[in-house]
Amino acid sequence: MLVSALLTSLAINSGLCVLFVVLYSILRKQPSNYEVYIPRLLAEGSSKRRSHFNLERLIPSPGWVRRAWTLSEEDLLSSSGLDAVVFMRIIILSLKVFSLAGFIGIFIILPVNCSGTALQTIDFTDFSNNSLDVFSISNIASGSQWLWIHLCAVYIVTGSVCYLLYYEYNYISSKRTAYFYSSKPQPHQFTIVVRGIPVSAGSTVSESVENFFREYHPSTYISHIVIRRTNKLQSLINDGRKLYRRLLHLQSDPNQEKYKRLRLFGSKVDLVDHYGKKLEDIEENLRLKRSEVTLAGDEIRAAFVSFNSRYGAAIAFHMQQSTNPTNWIAEQAPQPDDVFWPFFSTSFIKRWIYKLVVVVACILLTILFLIPVVLVQGLTNLSQLEIWFPILKGILSITFVSQVITGYLPSLILQLFLKIAPPIMEFLSTIQGYISHSEIEKSACNKVLWFSIWNIFFATVFSGSVLYQINIFLDPKSIPGKLAVAVPAQASFFIAYVVTSGWTSTSSELFQIIPLICSLIKRPFSKSTDDFQVPYMQYHREIPRILLFALLGITYFFLAPLILPFLLVYLCLAYIIYRNQFINVYEAKYETAGKFWPLVHNSMIFSLVLMQVIALGIFALKKVSLASTLTAPLIVLTLLFNEYCRKRFLPNFFAYPAETLIKKDRGDQDDATMGEFFDTLTTAYQDPAMLPVRYSENADNLNEPLISSSEIRG
Repeated sequence: MLVSALLTSLAINSGLCVLFVVLYSILRKQPSNYEVYIPRLLAEGSSKRRSHFNLERLIPSPGWVRRAWTLSEEDLLSSSGLDAVVFMRIIILSLKVFSLAGFIGIFIILPVNCSGTALQTIDFTDFSNNSLDVFSISNIASGSQWLWIHLCAVYIVTGSVCYLLYYEYNYISSKRTAYFYSSKPQPHQFTIVVRGIPVSAGSTVSESVENFFREYHPSTYISHIVIRRTNKLQSLINDGRKLYRRLLHLQSDPNQEKYKRLRLFGSKVDLVDHYGKKLEDIEENLRLKRSEVTLAGDEIRAAFVSFNSRYGAAIAFHMQQSTNPTNWIAEQAPQPDDVFWPFFSTSFIKRWIYKLVVVVACILLTILFLIPVVLVQGLTNLSQLEIWFPILKGILSITFVSQVITGYLPSLILQLFLKIAPPIMEFLSTIQGYISHSEIEKSACNKVLWFSIWNIFFATVFSGSVLYQINIFLDPKSIPGKLAVAVPAQASFFIAYVVTSGWTSTSSELFQIIPLICSLIKRPFSKSTDDFQVPYMQYHREIPRILLFALLGITYFFLAPLILPFLLVYLCLAYIIYRNQFINVYEAKYETAGKFWPLVHNSMIFSLVLMQVIALGIFALKKVSLASTLTAPLIVLTLLFNEYCRKRFLPNFFAYPAETLIKKDRGDQDDATMGEFFDTLTTAYQDPAMLPVRYSENADNLNEPLISSSEIRG
């Protein structure tokens, strides 16, 4: 990619960022946009709509930046949970890493790279039409002693990143324990999920669970709730919810037509009365379906089992319950609101088949994604593009058009295609057997991350056929050499990708383009200003992007350090914008208590090892064999460090230790509210589809709810 193409991409994306920020600073002040830009504050009652007009609404103001900057970590923890703190720690860690790497890269490595012979042949009067390779390690001659500076930089950055990773792992681990100590008693702390329940002839699942835990956990067992098949019930409840909301809209708008023909030649009917009768029919159907579901035949061989202490629940969770390990399989229960009910209806065999289906689907999706990658690589090469589309030769000869096509368009196309990955991966995770929304999101985050690394980094670097990419990894000895040749050649593309996908996507997160458009479309048809939902942070979309950029920064810091200033700008934008979003937009819906961090740690270690493998290949390619040899021990040391961290910290993210659980249990012994808590624990995991539906006695009384609040919560 030429310098002119990169400058064009930089100008377009910088303009978009400034435009989004300025528009946000104005639009966020308009009362009609509160449900888009401050829905959380609106729902909490911290902010109210103001109807009077003042000129200040039309003047952009940076007050939101100051509020986001001054938000303390403790305030973020109390308002948005530990997952939000972990998310911001990812950005903080990246800022620390690339501040150091940026200083070394820009002030030490970049001048060394520019000391090569390529700069001597450049015509600086036509500098914009030169390649960015003159600023990369490719500019240094083979056998040059300057390459020892790169080796020292690799050692310094590796040591610094490992130190920061250890510090953050230890910090998040201690924060997770402190968060547990400060939490109130919660149902999931005292409950496990048991699957594969064996049932003897003439007995029910409920009786089997009761007998088993009364016999083997007599001192800690309290109660259980057997899970039932409620898919049909949930469908009826969804129909009732939609009908209720339609009726609510009808009663809230006095100008809404109350009489309407439902059929072409039918007479007009009272819609309020009509909807009321339909809701009564749904209630009757629900009663009949519930009576069918309560039969033993609709019981699933799974149950929530509750205990009188956290330690008692932990013992049941960690110990094998039966001589047959496929029976009485125990796992930690999620929070009641976090339970993913649909998948309980699947059998063990189906879950096993679904896991194979997910693996195959991920492989096929990865192969299909090579199509846009090849298209993108074609756009970066004008000569290739002219071969594909000869009719465009005249247009491509225009300087600005060619700069936009080669500089801005490729990374934009790749970003748009990548947006389909998170929802697909989330869907694949839902059928994989997880019983909680948070586990589904964590699994989707892992899938999206490795999908992005493979398709954005490796597929771009080794752009070509699928077989060519597979052949590279079938010959492990050739990997360092192939990476050493291919990775530096794509430096300019990844700089443009960071600017397009990083700067623009982060500023568009602030601007909330899609929610704003949806709000503008719905506004003429909705008279109610309170009909909105507070969104929640979708970590499986945002965490992989940050970690992918971290991989690019670590990989390229000594190859093409020009990428680092662009990464630092992205991270600074992300730091301010996401803190603002946690304050004003997103609420905490599900909580994993920091379980995303091991994924972050593993990704950073992978980035380090990848960087070291590339360095090994580069030094061998540049005929500095001693430097190449000295890089190999660094890979071993990094892997040993990762193994130590895995032994030292990872167990604390799977389960809390006995010491922590017993201390917490002892602290609750003097709590007078524990008796009331245990009373509610027996029904905490009741399936929402089994909760009662209540109708008002007078269907015309529109001030009374027709369906209980538990049913309309959506």
